[in-house]
Amino acid sequence: MSKLLIAALIGLLPLCASAQSFSVPDGCTGIVTVQQRGCLMLNIWQCEADPEGDKWFALIAEGGPFSVQHVDREYQWIESFKASGTERLEQPAPDPASMTELLGNGIDTFEFVITKETGAERNVGFDALTGEDVIIDGEPLLATEFEGRTFAADGTLLDHGIGRQYVSAKHRLFFFGQSWDAATPDQVSDLSPVEFIYPGEAGFFAAKPKFECGVIESGYSR
Repeated sequence: MSKLLIAALIGLLPLCASAQSFSVPDGCTGIVTVQQRGCLMLNIWQCEADPEGDKWFALIAEGGPFSVQHVDREYQWIESFKASGTERLEQPAPDPASMTELLGNGIDTFEFVITKETGAERNVGFDALTGEDVIIDGEPLLATEFEGRTFAADGTLLDHGIGRQYVSAKHRLFFFGQSWDAATPDQVSDLSPVEFIYPGEAGFFAAKPKFECGVIESGYSR
């Protein structure tokens, strides 16, 4: 999908907040909408011009979309488009995130650098399968645990996140679960999936989240 289309999407944030649906960009096909806790929703699509397995998703809060993410088949964060600026993965990564490694061996370590408008940030950590199979709204998922640290270019620790997420082997995607900062383990954010909505079903590519809105301000982490 072209950068112009992404820029146009981000520029429409106020309009999307009052719209009734979310349009799939030209040349792309909608895959699934995921309604999550914490007033968060994901609209996920793929585009003909991209490498096989690449996917895009819009993160949508009560006020509308706030981020558009592009990931590859291994769930590497290729690029992100936000009102605050663009973020891109520096390639090749020292230890690339690998969905294949996670699904095949039960654990995947990662180390990669994301370049932001404010400078480069290094991310290191791991994702691991817990061995628990989970069904949410009929969707088979694998439970995971993770820990990750984010460092500024000068080595300053910016974030130390821990938590539990979900993986879809079918879609080769992560979905948010529970997470917390290592310094405040009692402050848990729960953005777990509630509904999976496919083409032809009511609510597919909706414009707004519907669970716990007006109660919790959305946040998310890896």
